[in-house]
Amino acid sequence: MTAPNRGRRSGGLREGLIEEGLRLGRRGGVAALGLREVTRSVGVSANAAYRHFADHDALLVAVAVEARTLLARHIIDRMDSDATRGGAAPRPDQRVLSFGLGYIEFALNEPGWLDLACYSQHASSDAVSELAGGDPPPPPPHMLLVAALDDMLASGVLMDDQRPDAEWIIWSAIEGFTELATNGPLQRADRSHLDHLARRVLNNTVRALTQPG
Repeated sequence: MTAPNRGRRSGGLREGLIEEGLRLGRRGGVAALGLREVTRSVGVSANAAYRHFADHDALLVAVAVEARTLLARHIIDRMDSDATRGGAAPRPDQRVLSFGLGYIEFALNEPGWLDLACYSQHASSDAVSELAGGDPPPPPPHMLLVAALDDMLASGVLMDDQRPDAEWIIWSAIEGFTELATNGPLQRADRSHLDHLARRVLNNTVRALTQPG
């Protein structure tokens, strides 16, 4: 997975700072994005950055929103790919499963970007729209999960009494497994074993939601 090459495409300092922030954050997450580190890498002074960002946090939020977009696009690609695999119509719960697998896959492959993506919760909806410019961003991951669960409900696979707060049940399973696999006792496990465990965790969680009561 590669970061969008925004700076070289537009030549703008603002885009270059965001691109460099993504590069640094990919290795070290939020902690790697000191203002001096980012501006030094781009070759400008810290004062130059203040022409485009009110403060360090504004730059950090801008980079975080870009990382969240990368996460959302990865999840969408996984959901779409799984939906067309095998030729048969996907099960109504498949998109929820694919959402979780896509999120965990991104977390294991790009922990620094995931750290940044999580920081994007500090951005207002107006700020996200402004940062997107002319290209509407994909829905944030949370809304992708909500939409997938609503589709399950509409299809009759998810019971009415199980829909309230179902996204937080799924999200808890995803985040819990991600923490175990990146910072907990599973962090040294073989990747194929992690992929197998992730699918089991999500299958069991989604299956539990399809049961009455």
